[in-house]
Amino acid sequence: MRISRLAPLAAGLAAAALALVPASATAGQRTAATSASPAFPAYSASSTSAAVDAYYTSAEGKTGAALKTALHNIIKTQSKVTYDGVWNALKVTDQDPANPNNVILVYSGRSQSKSTNGGGVNDWNREHVWAKSHGDFGTATGPGTDLHHLRPEDVTVNSTRGNKDFDMGGSPVAEAPGSFTDSDSFEPRDAVKGDVARMLLYMAVRYDGGDGFADLEVNDKVNNGTAPAIGRISVLKQWNLQDPPDAFEQRRNQVIFDTYQHNRNPFIDHPEWVNSIW
Repeated sequence: MRISRLAPLAAGLAAAALALVPASATAGQRTAATSASPAFPAYSASSTSAAVDAYYTSAEGKTGAALKTALHNIIKTQSKVTYDGVWNALKVTDQDPANPNNVILVYSGRSQSKSTNGGGVNDWNREHVWAKSHGDFGTATGPGTDLHHLRPEDVTVNSTRGNKDFDMGGSPVAEAPGSFTDSDSFEPRDAVKGDVARMLLYMAVRYDGGDGFADLEVNDKVNNGTAPAIGRISVLKQWNLQDPPDAFEQRRNQVIFDTYQHNRNPFIDHPEWVNSIW
């Protein structure tokens, strides 16, 4: 039985609409970086803003389907990472700013040793935020290895999420404080609700039926099964407003662009584009 907790969103939505991310923003249990490591460079909006603006030049002034198409044409140009290569990449993209030996687990919020990746019950593994069965792309190089939706997560929590769609409500998830699940959906902790939304919407724009893969789309349903769709878009739009991009998410986007795929998640750079398209 779904237990709705939509009411507390109202204040968050109103506040998020007024501004994007303050310089001091953090992500839940994440702590602000005190010093940059060579593998996880400090993110500076002022130093990258001109380059980011130039990256999106062809999308300027567009809305709706035209904006979605323009963004697809921009971000489809990318380098690809193998599935084995994802292990080492996540150790860089998701490094704990306060401890360079650890990564932050996306749903759990826990800082855990990079060396504990694997399949054991207390290990972390590679969570496909867009469940790989939704479109049946598996771990194929492309959507199955795209770092923009792959995150470290506790093995048990990853299994609990499974291939469920995203929605509000359910019972608390052990080892993932603030997360909830029921028979057909998963709700992540508040500090990464926006992260999840923007990862899914990136996938819906990046993979449009080309490259030999399915056309991924977001819809307003759960129980999408193996269809190339995931939901619920109405909730994802709320989460995008409730939890704007923070410094951790922005750095992650930049590291993927600079070091690995050389493409960006446009909804981290421009979260307002979510409502322009959907």
